Amino acid sequence: MPITVLVVDDQQLMRMGLRMVLEAHDDITVVGEAANGATAVSEARKLRPDVVLMDVRMPVVDGVAATEQVLELGGPSRVLVMTTFDLDEHALGALRAGASGFLLKDTPPEDLVSAIRSVAAGDAVVSPKVTKRLLDRFISNDRGPTRNPAVLDVLTVREREVLEQLAGGRSNAEIADQLFLSEATVKTHVGRVLTKLGLRDRVQAVVLAYETGLVRPGA
Repeated sequence: MPITVLVVDDQQLMRMGLRMVLEAHDDITVVGEAANGATAVSEARKLRPDVVLMDVRMPVVDGVAATEQVLELGGPSRVLVMTTFDLDEHALGALRAGASGFLLKDTPPEDLVSAIRSVAAGDAVVSPKVTKRLLDRFISNDRGPTRNPAVLDVLTVREREVLEQLAGGRSNAEIADQLFLSEATVKTHVGRVLTKLGLRDRVQAVVLAYETGLVRPGA
């Protein structure tokens, strides 16, 4: 079965270009388009695409609010947001809203296609290190936790340590080296952290670690 994609952008030429790039591949089908976030939510509800390729800066309803609403539908759709700037507070807002990652609009076509495939397979396409850089840029050192730290109480001591390492942008191999564990054990711990906290991927884990104050900007 091909990966189904909904393309959302307020510029018609951008939508046309994205459609052409994606439909050049047999395993991807563009099932719809939307020019704003409100239409995107409506189309996602109707079409239930595997991936919503979402612009973040749009009229009527922006991509951040649209991302929240698409994910609240509870359907199969995962959201991959597009932005013009790599340090973009809108991209950060979309990640917080549950997007599986973001791409720059000047991303090479082959990288876009690879990202679509990764998101459809359940992976995140933004490295935790990039997410950490965004969070360091937009969250003040003086600001207290924005989420109740008690949400982390479901984690064991070791799982909390793994989450802290994740928030530092470390890979499984790096965490294994840091905590003197095998990579297989780290992978198990990461899976448990995501399951217990109800998170989709490692990127959301990094965001939550910041929001609960487990790690601080610049740490």
